Amino acid sequence: MASTESTHAIIEALGGKANINNAWHCITRLRFSLKDNALIDDAALTAISGVMGTQLQNGQMQVIIGTDVDDWYELIVEELGIAKQDAIDENLDEDEGKTIVGRFMDIVSGTFGPIVPAIAGAGMIKGLMSGLAAVGVVSNTSDTYLVLDMLASGVFTFLPFFVAFSAARIFKTNQFVAVAIAAAMQYTTMTNAVSAGEISQFLLFGVIPVPVFNYGGTVIPILCSVALLSVVWRFVDKVLPQVMRTVFTPTISLFVTGAIALTVIGPIGIFLGNVLADCVGALFAFSPIVAGFICGVTRPILVFTGLHHAMTPVALQNFANQGWDMLMPTMFMANLAMAGATLAMYFKTKDATERSLIISAVVSAFLGITEPALFGILSKYRKAFAAACLGAGIASAVICAFGVRIYGYILSSIFSLVAYIGPYFPFAILGIVVAVGSAFAIAFVLNTKKAAA
Repeated sequence: MASTESTHAIIEALGGKANINNAWHCITRLRFSLKDNALIDDAALTAISGVMGTQLQNGQMQVIIGTDVDDWYELIVEELGIAKQDAIDENLDEDEGKTIVGRFMDIVSGTFGPIVPAIAGAGMIKGLMSGLAAVGVVSNTSDTYLVLDMLASGVFTFLPFFVAFSAARIFKTNQFVAVAIAAAMQYTTMTNAVSAGEISQFLLFGVIPVPVFNYGGTVIPILCSVALLSVVWRFVDKVLPQVMRTVFTPTISLFVTGAIALTVIGPIGIFLGNVLADCVGALFAFSPIVAGFICGVTRPILVFTGLHHAMTPVALQNFANQGWDMLMPTMFMANLAMAGATLAMYFKTKDATERSLIISAVVSAFLGITEPALFGILSKYRKAFAAACLGAGIASAVICAFGVRIYGYILSSIFSLVAYIGPYFPFAILGIVVAVGSAFAIAFVLNTKKAAA
């Protein structure tokens, strides 16, 4: 629980106010930009009640709190006397020293973080309605189904609009021009041509081909287009006289970026998205069991390294191409496996404070937030981390053997189980039991000794 004493102790353990450049937060972590990382007292940080762990990554000092991080952040900014910032704003001035992969992951996570509530809420409705229709509770031709399907499908159909607006914030360019490009890619002229299937391309200026594609639900084309927009906008704004910028910067930027997006970036983006989805599909076609095990066993590792964000576009591309996805169920299994392995550590420690942190981390993992379990507990118990990976792999192999799939993007929490209602529901339940049970059992057996108080 947040308190002024705890937040003051965090500040002091980071070298005091004078050593802190800025502070912000994501879903579960306080993030600090420090002047001198050598002044960090990590032992003092981890000893503070409520702190589940720490991580120094990409120039950021991250203090893992949990889902009540907002309360802690309020007290932090009050004591530091700095401006409060929105959650998941990781795009300050931390690019120096980052690898290309690190920067890419920041872009992907920073883009999708703010729009997750929309796609998760819509995905939950879509998954639930698909499940109810599959078992005959509702008809997919009824007015009720059609209305609720509009609520659920709108986000995915017009996903490029959401991605454009969010990515423009990351790339520091005009958000409304970015949305204008997304609108051009999904304008009725394009969508009608796709539906009719009579032409494969338009000719811009009579010579430049503009391929006809359905950009609904896609991610990569608009993400790359917004990246180009940021470059074009800055260049145009730099070379134009001040008096001309208000009118001509957006005009030229929209024209140039939009033309390149429709003729080059869009088609290439569609191709790359399909290649990624096809690679994953090929793995599942080769062997659902092997594919499930690989996806599951690597998921905790990907989350720990931050590389898990790369799977989001693949899952969304699957929904766009085929209307369902088999990756997200393995993510679900991995979260539950991490909960199971973390719970095993409750019985391996005598320390009351540690037990309290473990229970909190387990609950968070069941709710789809695994950072407290992963960074606060499993990072300290390496055998338990290995158990989480194995449990995730085993459970994912089991559900993929039965063809478990999901029909909408949802958060991988215990509440997402309702989205599996239908023919795959019994196997989803089986997967939960296997994920929690196997990870718990393996972690309990591997950690033979109890931790001292």
